[in-house]
Amino acid sequence: MGATVIDGKKFAAGVREQVAAHVTKLKSENGITPGLAVVLVGEDPASQVYVRSKGKQTVEVGMNSYEHRLDADTSEADLLALIAKLNNDPDVHGILVQLPLPAHLDSDLVINSIDPAKDVDGFHISNVGLLGTGQKSMVPCTPLGCLMMLREHHGSLSGLSAVVVGRSNIVGKPMAQLLLGDSCTVTIAHSRTKDLPEVVRQADIVVAAVGRPEMVTGDWIKPGATVIDVGINRIEGAEGKARLVGDCHYESCAAVAGAITPVPGGVGPMTIACLLANTLTACCRANDLAEPEGLTA
Repeated sequence: MGATVIDGKKFAAGVREQVAAHVTKLKSENGITPGLAVVLVGEDPASQVYVRSKGKQTVEVGMNSYEHRLDADTSEADLLALIAKLNNDPDVHGILVQLPLPAHLDSDLVINSIDPAKDVDGFHISNVGLLGTGQKSMVPCTPLGCLMMLREHHGSLSGLSAVVVGRSNIVGKPMAQLLLGDSCTVTIAHSRTKDLPEVVRQADIVVAAVGRPEMVTGDWIKPGATVIDVGINRIEGAEGKARLVGDCHYESCAAVAGAITPVPGGVGPMTIACLLANTLTACCRANDLAEPEGLTA
């Protein structure tokens, strides 16, 4: 009997339905429409596709979408001036600056210029600190999506052993903080971890976020464990055709695990869904209204 497949597409659709219902309620009862501003600097093709998708889904759930596309040679001063304007715009509840930025721009400076209350990516240093100390914050979208799926599958996570493979500021570290917040016993593993397979093998929950295709194999997985694969890697497949794979070798891991997310169709769809959820949460907080249940950490 194979692992239960955690369907991220289906789950994300459910999150968007919840967001849309709450947005409709905000409009009818309070006359408020949440607004998301996305800033894209330059012509990175992947970023352009991602920004289009964000804008489309923002409108589909009934929110206002504001796109700001800037030339690749835009000065830091001009970009910071735009962010300051968005910080002061009451119709904008969420601000996202699409990464990566051109090399001449200081990403940390730019991200930390966003009002923390509007930082729907959860990357501002204030939100990082609030999350790390267990206080109310804006939470990075991908880890939040992983947490939602884990809660849905397990119910309570309390007392479970979790290993996060990867220590990035975007996924690994905040994922560990969220799991701690749900009373897991958490280990952060990485490339320097001694006997990494044995460390992973102890986990009830494995979150793989290292960016190395199919690194985690089935013999690393504890029988019945839940595997959340954050990786999205493009590799050459049969007849030279590219295909997407995760950080886990899906077939071997699925043969041992109790539940697993596929790639594609697992964690990926949850990222934009949680961006919309974060924008809704930011709007509710800005207006001293009740936050949507089940859409926050």
